[in-house]
Amino acid sequence: MSHVPHTTSPKIEYQALIQNAELKPDADQANAVDALERLHLELFDLPLDSPRGERSKSNWSTVLFGWLNHDKPVPKGIYLYGGVGRGKSMLMDLFYATAPIASKRRVHFHEFMLDVHNRLKTWHELSAREKVQQGGRANDDDPMPFIARKIIQEARLLCFDELQVTDIADAMVLTRLFKELFTQGVIVVATSNRPPDELYKNGLNRQRFLPFIEQVKEKLEIIPLQGPTDYRYDRLQGAQTYYFPINEETSSQLSAIFFRLTDRQIKDRDKVPSETLNVQGRSLFVPKAARGVAVFSFKRLCANPLGTADYLAIARTYHTVIMVAIPQFTENNNDEARRFIHLIDALYEHGVKFLCSAAVPLPELYAGGDIGFEFERTVSRLTEMQSEAYLTRGHGKTTGA
Repeated sequence: MSHVPHTTSPKIEYQALIQNAELKPDADQANAVDALERLHLELFDLPLDSPRGERSKSNWSTVLFGWLNHDKPVPKGIYLYGGVGRGKSMLMDLFYATAPIASKRRVHFHEFMLDVHNRLKTWHELSAREKVQQGGRANDDDPMPFIARKIIQEARLLCFDELQVTDIADAMVLTRLFKELFTQGVIVVATSNRPPDELYKNGLNRQRFLPFIEQVKEKLEIIPLQGPTDYRYDRLQGAQTYYFPINEETSSQLSAIFFRLTDRQIKDRDKVPSETLNVQGRSLFVPKAARGVAVFSFKRLCANPLGTADYLAIARTYHTVIMVAIPQFTENNNDEARRFIHLIDALYEHGVKFLCSAAVPLPELYAGGDIGFEFERTVSRLTEMQSEAYLTRGHGKTTGA
């Protein structure tokens, strides 16, 4: 592990945003920044070698386990929770960008769990000999120490965006995995819409998940963000979500909203990164994405043979989706219309904000074919998705949640 040069910190970056009037003074945010600054400074004291963990016979561990004898405790991580738009992801991103170590990973929690399940599947398919070759034990039925060791080799600091647990498979894995990760010295910073005690609330076999909650409360500093300003909604206020027709003007308006939502300058449009999502072993390309906002063309998502799994991955990963150039639907493009229905269903169920440009006004979007009844629901949902009640809904929260 190597340290990166100390040129700035979360507090310096946050104060600059306040001074530039990009943020309003907020006591909860200031408290969170103090905690992130504390962790930032503690990262300088980490040894430059391996994580903690049990010794093994692999070359990796025998060379790098000097960390076992290090006297200082592992720095306490941070768990930021609160309502939509309170700045959780923004603050974590400030911390991540300035964190003075190179061994770090920032990932949406759902994507992280998909990766963990893929690692588990791969482990169970290994022969005894292959397990030994990869640093495990031939007769070891518990893959968690091995998987935790692999994860922490890749990143000592893990930053999770939108930690939420709704799937029993995730719930059953988390307690065992994070017990190993914390034992081996991982440092976690996480954001969530819910306090720890409400994670996986009313879930099946929740009692088996409770030790994970206790680990979070022990290893992470729990900080609420319940300030008065919903920055995400603030930035959407006064803006349309459905633009027509498809022309240079509507494209410019959507572009301006993207830069407003992501705190970027329009002059830096060529620097907006792309991303790739892993969907059931396939790669789904995201042309532009920043701060939880993704931009797609209609053709990329609905003219290509994508399905529900792809749309769910997008809905879980991004709190806002911008789509450009939706055509009018007729009997000639019913397949594309069906995919569009499935996309909107996924986004709606996960509270994703949806902005778009289309060829015609919303009531005229469907002009004929054999799925008119199904499309009526989509028009109804698109109408609701323009409302204040929907725009202030938390990401990942279903209606009434």
